[in-house]
Amino acid sequence: MSYGYLATMRTTAGHRDDVVQILLSGVDGLREVGCRLYVVGVSETDPDLIWVNEVWASKDHHAASLQLPETRAAIARAMPMLTGEFTGQELTVAGGLM
Repeated sequence: MSYGYLATMRTTAGHRDDVVQILLSGVDGLREVGCRLYVVGVSETDPDLIWVNEVWASKDHHAASLQLPETRAAIARAMPMLTGEFTGQELTVAGGLM
């Protein structure tokens, strides 16, 4: 069983694409640290809403990824463009196509 995390974040007006670019800028190294799936999407009906879907080898792998210097730098770049409205849902991945 893998660890999954589904999240949304709301950007300030006009900054959605900037934040998406930041979120996607570090994907190259994620597989090496236990990421099995990382998908960033945007809402078709809300111009300021971003969805992030992640699957990790374990919850510990996910937590460790948040401490990586490049992850911390990306978070610092994105934070000024976010409203602070976040949702998050942890789940146990039972299977699927990855």
